[in-house]
Amino acid sequence: MPKPSTLSLTQDLVDLCFREEVDPGQPATWEPLTDDDFVEIADRLAAEIGEDPLWVFAYGSLIWKPGFDSIACQRAAAFGWHRSFSLRIERGRGSPAQPGLMMMLSRGGRCDGVIYRVADDDKRVQIEKALRREVSHRDSLTSFRWLPVRTQAGETVRALTFWVGGTSKRIVRPLLPLDEVAKVLARACGHRGSCAEYLYNTVVHLAEFGIHDRNLWRLQEMVAKEIRGMHVREKVDVEDVGVEA
Repeated sequence: MPKPSTLSLTQDLVDLCFREEVDPGQPATWEPLTDDDFVEIADRLAAEIGEDPLWVFAYGSLIWKPGFDSIACQRAAAFGWHRSFSLRIERGRGSPAQPGLMMMLSRGGRCDGVIYRVADDDKRVQIEKALRREVSHRDSLTSFRWLPVRTQAGETVRALTFWVGGTSKRIVRPLLPLDEVAKVLARACGHRGSCAEYLYNTVVHLAEFGIHDRNLWRLQEMVAKEIRGMHVREKVDVEDVGVEA
């Protein structure tokens, strides 16, 4: 199992991708969810889980920044789904001038991730907290569902999962090849940071759970190469200008 220390994408390379960006706010065409909407959805999901344990499946940023409270976690796998950078973003880790890509789950394969257990007496509250982190407008309403996942002990549980399939107009179809994804991730940055940082954090925190995603590992190598190439070109351009001056 490769260790984070063997990553091609380093913190130094990630730092090269950062730039100050102003939050452009939500697009005018989006219909934001209201407080009443969040209450209604959280009530429905809480009723659906009933007396069963509440697990939330994390495969990306929820692993290191869940935004809800949990009492336990363990590895689990979702079959029939895989990670893909298929969600176009123009805010957060992207901008209107340089849109980024975030991860979601697309059909096919297997996704190894982490499930977080929520306290039985706190399910309704934590569901709403997770919703407010992951869902902000009606375009997102088809992006979450209960997903069967299998633990390392062989037990199958259903877990609340965000950005798994859906009909959002922001989903890029068909899937982009990794070299195109790498070019986007090496360049996109928003007011919350860069896409390269998002990829780096995901790979590092997956490794802490002993998870190695082959596509992500290949992608981090490609993004590192892309960043190095841009940095070298910028350095050469600056030197050329100095010579001409």
